[in-house]
Amino acid sequence: MSLVCPPPSLLRRHCAAQSLPSHHVANSFSRFKASWQEVAGVLVLSAIPFTAVKAIANSPLGEELQRRMAEKKKLYEDNSAKLKALSDKARTESMWYGDDRPRWLGPISYDYPAYLNGELPGDYGFDIAGLSQDPVALHKYFNFEILHARWAMLAALGALIPEILDLVGAFHFVEPVWWRVGYSKLKGDTLDYLGIPGLHVAGSQGVIIIAICQALLMVGPEYARYCGIEALEPLGIYLPGDINYPGGALFDPLNLSNDPDSIEELKVKEIKNGRLAMLAWLGFYTQAALTGKGPIQNLLDHIADPFHNNLLSTIKSL
Repeated sequence: MSLVCPPPSLLRRHCAAQSLPSHHVANSFSRFKASWQEVAGVLVLSAIPFTAVKAIANSPLGEELQRRMAEKKKLYEDNSAKLKALSDKARTESMWYGDDRPRWLGPISYDYPAYLNGELPGDYGFDIAGLSQDPVALHKYFNFEILHARWAMLAALGALIPEILDLVGAFHFVEPVWWRVGYSKLKGDTLDYLGIPGLHVAGSQGVIIIAICQALLMVGPEYARYCGIEALEPLGIYLPGDINYPGGALFDPLNLSNDPDSIEELKVKEIKNGRLAMLAWLGFYTQAALTGKGPIQNLLDHIADPFHNNLLSTIKSL
């Protein structure tokens, strides 16, 4: 069975839907249509963050914030340079960086690529395809990896928490299972945020409107990421780090970067957990395609009867 195919339960529903009268199908599609007032309201709400930032940056308030930052920027840069020097020193002394760092094959002898020198967090010498021989490509791939790792960790949390809350009875959602939320929107259902009736700013809209809202919401963050850490300086915000670890009060409110030894180890822990989260999502996709259930329910089923509820038995029953 292909992993991209819907679960058996979805196939049965699809077959049943094919036998529905045409007016039922029309009614189903009509649920995608919202009034222009609702659509306009959602679009305006989604565009507020980006437009507000641009308006503040070009206002007298923005000019005052920029002036104050300019007065202290030299001090900020000096402190940033000192922390960077301490971080570089911490890396040379850490077991997670350099030539003596752990490798992906452990004690097994292997000709690890020389261009992977332990400079980056989570570098275990793994590049069997030789994709990172170019130093520019290496840093580009690391940027992509850390970005996707963070999204995967956030998404895994968002997929697990609603199902857990629903199973223990602490909170009931219309659709607690992650993949059924998207499926419900494809059917045109209205979803309430946090299970609160009537709280559906975009939950009453179709997938196209939601996709447009998502694009509008992401314009600001993606534009800032493209411009680099200087993107927030028009708002008077100075970020002392780099594109992957910006730091500052906005991205490091706990001042973890003030401890160079700790922050360098935390970077390794972050990328390791992010890689686990990306692999976990591969498991979520597979479970959804094969069983039609959420990951927590699959885990409970496996614990209750591990010999009959596992990957091999599921594949065999297809």
